[in-house]
Amino acid sequence: MSGLPGASTCPGPGEASDLKSPLGAKFREPLTEARFQQLFGDAEQEPELLAEPRWSRLRRLWKRRARACSGPGPWPLLRARLPPLRWLPHYRWRAWLLGDAVAGVTVGIVHVPQGMAFALLTSVPPVFGLYTSFFPVLIYTLLGTGRHLSTGTFAVLSLMTGSAVERLVPEPLEGNLSGIEREQLDAQRVGAAAAMAFGSGALMLGMFALQLGVLATFLSEPVVKALTSGAALHVLVSQLPSLLGLPLPRQIGCFALFKTLAAVLTALPRSSPAELTVSALSLALLVPVKELNVLLASVLCFTSSLDTRYNIQIVGLLPGGFPRPLLPNLAELPRILADSLPMALVTFAVSASLASIYADKYSYTIDSNQELFAHGVSNLISSLFSCFPNSATLATTSLLVDAGGNTQVAGLFSCMVVLSVLLWLGPFFYYLPKAVLACINISSMRQMFFQMRELPQLWRISRVDFAVWMVTWVAVVTLSVDLGLAVGVVFSMVTVVCRTQRVQCLALGLAEGTELYRPLRESHKLLQVPGLCILSYPTPLYFGTRGQFRRILEWHLGLGEGGKEAPKTDGPPDAVAEPVRVVVLDCSGVTFADAAGAREVVQLASRCRDAGIHLLLAQCNASVLGTLTQAGLLDRVTPEQLFVSVQDAAAYALERLELTGPKTCTVWV
Repeated sequence: MSGLPGASTCPGPGEASDLKSPLGAKFREPLTEARFQQLFGDAEQEPELLAEPRWSRLRRLWKRRARACSGPGPWPLLRARLPPLRWLPHYRWRAWLLGDAVAGVTVGIVHVPQGMAFALLTSVPPVFGLYTSFFPVLIYTLLGTGRHLSTGTFAVLSLMTGSAVERLVPEPLEGNLSGIEREQLDAQRVGAAAAMAFGSGALMLGMFALQLGVLATFLSEPVVKALTSGAALHVLVSQLPSLLGLPLPRQIGCFALFKTLAAVLTALPRSSPAELTVSALSLALLVPVKELNVLLASVLCFTSSLDTRYNIQIVGLLPGGFPRPLLPNLAELPRILADSLPMALVTFAVSASLASIYADKYSYTIDSNQELFAHGVSNLISSLFSCFPNSATLATTSLLVDAGGNTQVAGLFSCMVVLSVLLWLGPFFYYLPKAVLACINISSMRQMFFQMRELPQLWRISRVDFAVWMVTWVAVVTLSVDLGLAVGVVFSMVTVVCRTQRVQCLALGLAEGTELYRPLRESHKLLQVPGLCILSYPTPLYFGTRGQFRRILEWHLGLGEGGKEAPKTDGPPDAVAEPVRVVVLDCSGVTFADAAGAREVVQLASRCRDAGIHLLLAQCNASVLGTLTQAGLLDRVTPEQLFVSVQDAAAYALERLELTGPKTCTVWV
């Protein structure tokens, strides 16, 4: 319970104030919402707006949106969808071209082995990783708004795609496939992976059409980081058979990580010493000379005939040129839709978060909906060339920035490097051991593993975010990547809902010598008036919080059957000596209200009126005020009980309490 001393705020003629006013303070009349609209808004339209039906407001907003959409001509629309038309005329050729060229070539050199390695994660031949490192990069260069973003193959997406491919196109149990049977199996798996890229691209384009770029906010930073860290552990374990030379079938579904570990431990005596030696040497050399290691391994395997003498698996022939454009089997779309949706969400969430990080660092802006369009088109068109799902990548984006990249032009140079491999340099990778590609997959996960170092700091900042991180990580590791993502998102949303249930309704008091209202529990020196209660409810008012709202208000106002017995007041013990006669409800923290919450406020107004308590509402935003009006609030209270601020409502309350002072109260300004 709190208030404003009447003799101090509204001094009568000839009376001395016992409260120091702010230096140079002026005074004005208390402003209601209606009076504020008359003075500063459209006074003629205000009554209609309060009583305007919801369907009428929606129709008016729809017409306004339609006019906005139909206003621009084709050239502004083309500029919006092709960002190079905006930034290319301002490109600093002398200052940026060399940095973009060096960064693009560097990233392109990394794309070649990394693309082939991630193709193994996807359960498709290595050359399709090169296709996925070319077409999506080229398309994003033309459509993306992230100047420092590097797209292509991404370990998390490759792992998710590979699990789905293995489930949709399993390898025959008898094994020992002939060359033709192996080619047919690979073709079916490539088709399934391309269909998933097509499906995720179509979903992102649908999200773009609905302007749903805001959906990226539902994948919070702890969820994304835990997802990538957990997926990195899956990648590590899934590559153990290749490192050890064990021809084990890939485990899919829940607990796949533990199934793989058990299978590896069981088959460990049958591991290949030659492949184990190659893997150990590759891991030892991979960090300092990552790209050189690929060439060294190819030369070593060729000169030593490791593929024939020790039966080491090699990449083999990389077909030259590009695949023939082919529409994925649309009959597979219903089967892969459940897999495409989490891939689309991960693609957009990771790409949008990376783009935002570097946009903030280098002081430019990105368009989240245009990013949806860019990645949707990138996946959709690249699927026609047998590419699997792709997105921005953590490692190559960081490498591009460190190498001096400035704009999307770096992507063109990266494409040139991959193109040269596809057209001319492919035969040099014929003898590359697949164990080396497995080592590349493992070494690419370093940054994702390093994210776990942030956990102590996250624990200190927010225990809730720490819990979200851990729950998501455990779910990803124990279940699967897609189920872990679902668990993380749901748990993150539950924490948000739970935090709205745990808010405290604060009783406010006036700080002496100011017009600031602060919670009474912060200081016993805050000024109060018996009979006046100012409450701040700092959370949305919806069906999940309506019960809490009712209990809190009943306790503070003594409207319940038991009165105020259990809880303690925020103020001094004698603050509730007099029954409440006027209550001011500060709605500045109520960001939205649904029908259930609005009806709760209307019922509160009725109960206050029956109990002889004057209810005043302050600082309701336009949306909340409109919802309350449609719920019938103005049938219980008058427009004179809706105020623009707590100060105005408190000044008006003093008059209703008939304290010492003039009949017309004033407010400091």
